[in-house]
Amino acid sequence: MKRSTVLAALASLCATPALWPEMAHAAAPGKPLRVVASFSILGDMVQQVAGPLAEVHTLVGPGGDAHVFEPRPADAQRLASADLVVINGLHLEGWIDRLIQASGFKGRVVVASQGITPRLLDGHPDPHAWQSLRWAATYVRNIQAALKTARPAQSTQLDRQAEAYLKQLQALDQRTRAQLAAIPAAQRRAVTTHDAFGYFAAEYGVTWLAPQGWTTAEDVSAKDVARVVRELKAQHVRALFLESAGDPRLMQQIAREAGVHIGGELYADTLSPAGGPADSYLKLFEYNVRTIVQALQASARP
Repeated sequence: MKRSTVLAALASLCATPALWPEMAHAAAPGKPLRVVASFSILGDMVQQVAGPLAEVHTLVGPGGDAHVFEPRPADAQRLASADLVVINGLHLEGWIDRLIQASGFKGRVVVASQGITPRLLDGHPDPHAWQSLRWAATYVRNIQAALKTARPAQSTQLDRQAEAYLKQLQALDQRTRAQLAAIPAAQRRAVTTHDAFGYFAAEYGVTWLAPQGWTTAEDVSAKDVARVVRELKAQHVRALFLESAGDPRLMQQIAREAGVHIGGELYADTLSPAGGPADSYLKLFEYNVRTIVQALQASARP
C-alpha cells in the first residue's frame, strides 16, 4: 500500500480498539507507562532507562529502516493509546508528524536529540547522532527527564537506572577511543553505504566516505559510484563495510572497482533481531567498533 494511502486511512482508526488494554492517556499509578519509540535503537535506550516501569513498543523494529518506513494502521492504534512518544528528531522520522496527527495522540512527544548540535550535510541536519556515545548520553538524559516527569513517584529508581546505563556508555566510549587510537590515523579510512557514521568519524577520528547521503531514500547514480571509487583510490581507503539493512550489491560493485577489502557488516540505523550480535544499543556499538578495528588492522597488513 502506498504511504499516502496508508496515512489517509489512519485518521479513521482512533475509534478502533487499542492494542494496549486501557485507552486513557494518563497512566494509572502503579501500571507501566505505555511508551512508543520511533525506531529500535531508541526503543532500547528507553527500555534501559525505564526498566520495569514502562512497556516500550517500537514502530520501526529491528532490521527496519526508519528513513523509508511506511506506517501501518496498527501504528496509529499504538500511538492513540500511548502515554509517551519518543522520537529521534533531526528529521529522521519524516513520517512521524502525519502519523501523530492521524492517530489523535494528545500526549507528550519527547525529542531524544534535543540539545545536540547537529552536523550538517548539504544544509540538512544529520540525524545519526547516536553514532557518538557522547551524544548518546544526551539522548539518555532527555529520556530520563521525560520518564521522571511522567512518573515522579519513581524518580529515584529512574535516576538509578539511568546512571547505571550512563556509566556503561562512558566505559564503552573510553574503550572505543583507546582501540581506535591504537591504529595510525592514516589507516583509519573506510566507506559505507550511506552517510550514517559522521558523528562516529568526528568523535573517534575515522574518515568515512559514502555513495549515498544521510538518508537511504536517496538514489545512487553512476556518477556517485565513480566519485566514490576515485576518492577511495586517491585517499587509500583501507576497508569497505556493508550495512545490515541495505542491499549489498552496490558496495560489492564499489569494492571490486576500487580494489578495496570488504571488512564486514555494520549496524547503522537499526538493531539486529533478538539473539543477534547487535540486539541492544551497547551491543550494536561494541559490535561495530570490533568489526571496524579488525578490518582496519587486517587491511594494514602487507
